[in-house]
Amino acid sequence: MHMLVILFILLLVSFVLLVALSALVPKTSNTTNFELHRMADAGSEAAKFDLKRDESTQDISSLMKVAASVLLVLVVILSIAVFGWFTGAIIAAIAGFSYAPLGRTPFIRRKVADIYSHYEPQIIDFVLKHQKAIWWLRSVAPEIADTQIHSKDELEHLVQNAGNVLTDDQKKLLLGSIAFDTRLVRDIMTPRTMIESIKKSEILGPLILDALHKSGHSRFPVVASDIDHIVGTLYLRDVLKIDTSRKHTATVETAMDKHVYYIHEDQTLVHALNAFLKTHHHLFIVINEFRETVGILSLEDTMEALLGRKIVDEFDDHDDLRAVAARKAKAHHSTATEQDV
Repeated sequence: MHMLVILFILLLVSFVLLVALSALVPKTSNTTNFELHRMADAGSEAAKFDLKRDESTQDISSLMKVAASVLLVLVVILSIAVFGWFTGAIIAAIAGFSYAPLGRTPFIRRKVADIYSHYEPQIIDFVLKHQKAIWWLRSVAPEIADTQIHSKDELEHLVQNAGNVLTDDQKKLLLGSIAFDTRLVRDIMTPRTMIESIKKSEILGPLILDALHKSGHSRFPVVASDIDHIVGTLYLRDVLKIDTSRKHTATVETAMDKHVYYIHEDQTLVHALNAFLKTHHHLFIVINEFRETVGILSLEDTMEALLGRKIVDEFDDHDDLRAVAARKAKAHHSTATEQDV
């Protein structure tokens, strides 16, 4: 009877230790090995301790895995010894499935971390003094790299908290690049209600030319009747090339670029950038699933999203292509010079 009590106590202790080992995550330094050596050479005791900690982490992880395996076997043997083959096997199976989830609970992890922190210096010293004796265990735990990044969120966090290592412009560029492939056209387009267009029948007289210059934009969607019937793009640079003798009689239709490219609002910015490079066009009409115009997207908009900073070309006075409201969407009719991208 006394023996069963002792075995039962050993079983409980083994299970508690198994849970504790699964909850334990040895600490590692967030500073690179190169920087730690530089700080240690400058006399930093904290850096010296972090170097010792990083040097022993793999051996400690190996010892933990071996100890966990031994304890798991011990739990199985003791369960059968105390409760018999059938009941003991069930209890051992329950223990095997439950110790890891228990170890992941915040309360247990916090308690185990507090206890480990108290004894960590002694554990590290012991491991470093007996490295030759435990070198054969190192294959049990994989080698730990200096830096491991597991998600975009983690990478963004590192960039945002880089301090003075990166300038604000460098941070914006890196953050824009990281998020670029997940952003959609609708996230950065100039919305329908802010598009400034011009009718193809307009005569490029003094009033129109003055209005174009004062708008602060370098390109304008050309419409046949409304914003859902776009037939081309008018570039301010092309207007300037018109013979002065014809400027008061030339219409927008004669000066516009008749190529119209459409892009869906759900497309990614990566797709949009590739389309800009392929078509050599600077302005896309953004449409929805019903082929209604919902906005416009410029090459500058896309590059700004990538670089994280505003781009203004030689003809632009504004940060983007936003201006006045347009009308409600209507059915769209394709022409020979219209393409989806």
